[in-house]
Amino acid sequence: MNREIHTILLAEDSAADAEMAIDALREAKLANPVVHVEDGVEALDYLYCRGTYEGRGKGNPAVVLLDIKMPRIDGLEVLKRMRADEHFRRVPVVILSSSREESDLIESWDLGVNAYVVKPVDVGQFFSAVQILGQFWAVLNEFPQQE
Repeated sequence: MNREIHTILLAEDSAADAEMAIDALREAKLANPVVHVEDGVEALDYLYCRGTYEGRGKGNPAVVLLDIKMPRIDGLEVLKRMRADEHFRRVPVVILSSSREESDLIESWDLGVNAYVVKPVDVGQFFSAVQILGQFWAVLNEFPQQE
């Protein structure tokens, strides 16, 4: 079966964390292009093909790697809006956050997150975690065809 290659959407406001995540995904030798957005407004613009992303090709990302603490619209609000929309309800979302707050964890799961990963402080562990996430969600995970 020929598998379509979908984008990995990385919503991360920390330039350093975003650069490390992109490097890790690149090092994992994934064919999936990575699109980095810096806040929830940009993430939603990408998903809904509006603003800067108006001309992008159609299709949902293979996975959304989503930070919680972002300016303008936070990650939990992005997740809430995705799960409320029939078109994005099945898109895998992984919270990749430095927050260990139980309330963030509970709310993320209640809103339908697929995984919650606390960013390791150690650079090597962070690299490894992002590579594993990318390989699993972009390559190994099977999801239904979108209408």
